[in-house]
Amino acid sequence: MLFLEYPACSTCKKAKKWLEGNEVAFEDRHIKEQNPTVEELKEWHRKSGQPLKKFFNTSGQLYRGMGLKDKLSSMSEEEQYRLLAADGMLVKRPLIIGEDYVLIGFKETEWSEKLL
Repeated sequence: MLFLEYPACSTCKKAKKWLEGNEVAFEDRHIKEQNPTVEELKEWHRKSGQPLKKFFNTSGQLYRGMGLKDKLSSMSEEEQYRLLAADGMLVKRPLIIGEDYVLIGFKETEWSEKLL
């Protein structure tokens, strides 16, 4: 299982502590140092069953600074994938990538159901 995080993010710290506390094995990846690729994002989007917009960090400074709230709806999926792949800070985190699932953001109940 892959855990994508931004180490300075308080939600990511909480999620990592939860994983370790529940002895869930994972591979750690710094989302800013190793941006997800377009191919990875496409696969994760498909696995997640979620709208692509869910992958955007809508509360992030970069998202707001770029005015993406008003731009996303007029962008193609391909443009959105390229945008997400260009900067890990645009991606909602943490992300958990399993063999047949993707969890976006840290929701303890959802994580407990899927991982424990």
